Amino acid sequence: MIKSPICDMLKIKYPIFQGGMAWIADGKLAAAVSNGGGLGIISAMNAGADYLKGQIDIARSLTDKPFGVNIMLMSPYADEVAEIVVSERVPVVTTGAGNPSKYMQSWLEAGITVIPVVASVAMAKRVERSGAAAVIAEGEESGGHIGELTTMAIVPQVCDAVSIPVIAAGGIADGRGVAASFMLGAAGVQLGTRFLVAKECSVHQNYKEMVLKANDISTVVTGKRFGWNTCRSIKNNFTRNFSKEEYAPDATAEKIALLGVGALRLAAVEGDKQNGCFLAGQISGLVNKEQTAAEIIKEIFDEAEALLKGANSWVK
Repeated sequence: MIKSPICDMLKIKYPIFQGGMAWIADGKLAAAVSNGGGLGIISAMNAGADYLKGQIDIARSLTDKPFGVNIMLMSPYADEVAEIVVSERVPVVTTGAGNPSKYMQSWLEAGITVIPVVASVAMAKRVERSGAAAVIAEGEESGGHIGELTTMAIVPQVCDAVSIPVIAAGGIADGRGVAASFMLGAAGVQLGTRFLVAKECSVHQNYKEMVLKANDISTVVTGKRFGWNTCRSIKNNFTRNFSKEEYAPDATAEKIALLGVGALRLAAVEGDKQNGCFLAGQISGLVNKEQTAAEIIKEIFDEAEALLKGANSWVK
């Protein structure tokens, strides 16, 4: 059985996190992943304290295992959800889209394990100094907001730069990705796209079908021109229009930002294949079946264990 320091730190069976996907990572999915032996994560997304409190209550009604909350730091509700995780005594907080230093002291005083998502060595070093227990090094292969480095490039560099455990994210869908992540120096992995098709995931069935039908070239990156809202999603009418408008002569950062407002909800909640933004990673082409969260986790780690045990067949 694969076990790493992150398992003891968080009291989980397998060193795997479920990504904090907005409009997708709710209390039901988080509980299913935690019950399956991983760390389920609720997305606070762009919602307020009441929404998050409700999802925490749902998770606690379905599991007695540890789970976490992902806080998107550029959310207008970041301050109030930062307080909710303290008052609700959430065991783990992951953060994205910014520097969490503003909240670190209160979280640490509350006994919360803080694990930020980072896209650079510099940010990894900064959050380590602030008291982060681990970091999630995320490559550009992932779905949603992305940086510029690939997983293969960022994970070993972050591992060399910090003394805390590193979780690899981006482009991981099966046991091969897990085994490769450990060989790069990671102590665990975070998956988003694979959990999109978990049977407990409440996302619209059209979203799941978009992922299940995807191939190796089905995703595209938009938002690069103005450099602050770069996202990977599945190609559709929305991405084609977005790319066209993004590079129009009269495009401005403000005008382009408005194009994406509400598009993720259209995909995740309404299943609008034409106008929705279906965030998903490059490994969508490897995802070809719906399973329970527990089945996904067990299958991945059974594969990884077999691969790692057989690694000496390549070295004489």
